[in-house]
Amino acid sequence: MGSLESGHGIENGSTHMLNPLDPEEFRRQGHMIIDFLADYYKNVEKYPVRSQVEPGYLSTRLPDSAPLDPEPIETIIQDVENHILPGITHWQSPNYFAHFPSSGSIAGFLGEMVSTGLNVVGFNWVSSPAATELESIVMDWFGKMLQLPESFLFSGGGGGVLQGTTCEAILCTLIAARDQVLNQVGRGSIVKLVIYGSDQTHFALQKAARIAGINPENFRAVPTTKSNEYGLAPAALESAILSDLTVGLIPLFVCATVGTTSSTAVDPVGPLCNVAKRYSMWVHIDAAYAGSALICPEFQHFIDGIEGANSFSLNAHKWFFTNLDCCCLWVKDPNALIKALSTNPECLRNKATESNRVVDYKDWQIQLSRRFRAMKLWLVLRSYGIVNLRNLIRSHVDMAKHFEGLVRMDKRFEVVVPRNFAMVCYRVLPSAIGDSLKCCDEKLVNEFNRKLLASVNETGRVYMTHDVIGGVYMIRFAAGATLTDYRHVNLAWSVVQDCTNVMLIKS
Repeated sequence: MGSLESGHGIENGSTHMLNPLDPEEFRRQGHMIIDFLADYYKNVEKYPVRSQVEPGYLSTRLPDSAPLDPEPIETIIQDVENHILPGITHWQSPNYFAHFPSSGSIAGFLGEMVSTGLNVVGFNWVSSPAATELESIVMDWFGKMLQLPESFLFSGGGGGVLQGTTCEAILCTLIAARDQVLNQVGRGSIVKLVIYGSDQTHFALQKAARIAGINPENFRAVPTTKSNEYGLAPAALESAILSDLTVGLIPLFVCATVGTTSSTAVDPVGPLCNVAKRYSMWVHIDAAYAGSALICPEFQHFIDGIEGANSFSLNAHKWFFTNLDCCCLWVKDPNALIKALSTNPECLRNKATESNRVVDYKDWQIQLSRRFRAMKLWLVLRSYGIVNLRNLIRSHVDMAKHFEGLVRMDKRFEVVVPRNFAMVCYRVLPSAIGDSLKCCDEKLVNEFNRKLLASVNETGRVYMTHDVIGGVYMIRFAAGATLTDYRHVNLAWSVVQDCTNVMLIKS
């Protein structure tokens, strides 16, 4: 295995063996790739923001089998330019206002390069001590920036780990919570566990529940209302818990969200923790998008009461200029994760682990292998510093405020929900569509706004997405792309107005 056996000669009679990691060839090709990407970022706003291709387009452009002989990097880069870029939706475009940002940076990109270049597999401490120790240090740095309670930091008995995505973070904490209950009642017992979130909670919670073996019917999406700005009301949560208790179900886990996907609504963290504590439930705080803003003191009130939670996560690859993927998860009780997720095969036994003086991150996650994600987060923190990172986030919030002001000045539009961070949810009002339209014509209003969004995105000049909340179809404008400036915000509003004008004339 791993060598050329007799009878399998080298094809084409060649005696030259390829070196896939020749340093000088790596240097030459690496410079070409950097130049290609630098030119891409320089010109990115010239491309249609959302890809305009049709399904299956690439199969008509590429061969139906891999090449037998090597092709030069120059040819490959040209094919990327000609065939791949047309099928890219440009998340780094300054005119990208869809979903949530996937903000990148030079530091994030170079950190990813170093991580990929070193190519270590840091599943336990001994497999690469620096990878583990840097991660622990960086997670305490970041936790202090967020003003997390000491109990969430390694210095206070808790700790942080870098996962790939929010889905992984929620799954790990849900499994830890489940195992704690099963260990208490006995693993042979038949228990019916229930998890809770609002009807705005990310679907990652439902996916995690399925993987963790919790009956999908035992997920409670507690309804939210406009009166509480679509946050999860503590009284509604407790009512759902009490109803489940009466039929013999066991409340297990509640996921509170700071910055929901649909509208960036914020669940009241402290009061929800108080409810959960009465029923011995695990509380996870999902701040995937908005968590990055908490490095700014003016936003930290959104997690008042977090000392009552068990875990907290955010995606640094969303709004913290750390290229995908990089989800930060902090837990109060690392042993809960370790007991639920650890494996100790003979091949991984070592003195460091057995000394109980090191962290083995393989026991804090689902998979065994793990990337050196801490390298890119470390470079971001060091390259920009806390002050600049705060100012970058504040600049995006200010751009969203600017867009919100433009919407409010046009009486044909309304802001549907309050803006908490850097996203504005808006729509064309019924009265602008037709004098005869009243609130009862919501379907027609929703359809008009749906067509408006499609028209905006078809221009290729900007890209936005939508959601429906309280039965209202709304367009989401999320500022946060690294290259975005006020001129791009003004352009986006101009495109919206132009498309609206055309549609109103036709109607």
